Amino acid sequence: MQHIRDESDFEQLPDNIPVSATIADIEENKGFIDYFKFVIEVKTKGHSKYLIYRRYRQFSNLHQTLEAKYSPGDQEKPGPNTCVLPSLPGKVYIGNKKEIAESRIPELNTYMKKLLGLPTWLLLDEAPRMFFYQMDQDSQHQPRALRRLRPPTRKVKTVKPPKMDLFSSPRAEAMFDFRGNNKMELNLKTGELIFLLRRVNADWLEGTVNNRTGIFPESFVKIIKPLPECDSEGEGGGHTYSCLRCCLLTPSGIETRDVCVQEDLTIQPTYKDLLSRMSDVFKVEDFALNYRDAEGDLIRILDDESVQLMIKQAKGQQGKIKRPVNQFPWELIVTMTSDFSVYNTSP
Repeated sequence: MQHIRDESDFEQLPDNIPVSATIADIEENKGFIDYFKFVIEVKTKGHSKYLIYRRYRQFSNLHQTLEAKYSPGDQEKPGPNTCVLPSLPGKVYIGNKKEIAESRIPELNTYMKKLLGLPTWLLLDEAPRMFFYQMDQDSQHQPRALRRLRPPTRKVKTVKPPKMDLFSSPRAEAMFDFRGNNKMELNLKTGELIFLLRRVNADWLEGTVNNRTGIFPESFVKIIKPLPECDSEGEGGGHTYSCLRCCLLTPSGIETRDVCVQEDLTIQPTYKDLLSRMSDVFKVEDFALNYRDAEGDLIRILDDESVQLMIKQAKGQQGKIKRPVNQFPWELIVTMTSDFSVYNTSP
């Protein structure tokens, strides 16, 4: 059965009701849990346009809510408060996350098109209205790219160095030649002056030289004037990155890593999130998470309460240990689960 909107019903809908939605791009969230979000351009009946950012599981939650309320189920004839819903692409458990997200775009676009073509009374339901509503975090988020909305002939605007008082701007000098591996990376020649735009993570910066903009490793340059410590976002719509110091402690030695995540320094991750992240970082199995207390003793983390205690104790030690401004005040130490010798005791 094909539902066709009644024109008079449609005219009575409020102007902020969405009438179309198209995925413009995908964006990766690199945090304690890595996942991809779909950047969706929504157009309303009142001709306004805005962007929202949704994960696949939010699509799934919406679909399950609508199915529970409106699906006719096994009924031969749908009732007045039932509706045949479009099919949602199923969950994929194995594979490259980026490739999975990219492959879902055509199906999700079709799903949204059919969903917004359903009877007007369903569009007034709270579930689809909240899904397509532009929340504060949506409006404050700056898209990194909108590949599917950009016309093929559109030129990407380059960021030029400031024209006034150049030598008061954050800048660096290239100490070695650097050749980028892709269009995002900036080619550098020894002696070139680079104007700094933002910090990408603990090791990479973004800057501009000779009207070319891109990212480059900090180790290849000498900082003449650093970026402001409070600078969290650059002109390119960059994101704040925080640095987590973590160590793998084994009988053969200590391996230290600085992991960059997009979460703010005030975040309290879950125990499960930390386990997943450390598994990705060190590629080990059957390990335990730990932290050092004020006396320097190793304390094993067992649950969310342990994480909360670790963060509380670390905040109490702030100021006593000098750290970069974007580094978490707590550190993780990964050990093997069976290794109780690190606690100066035995099981």
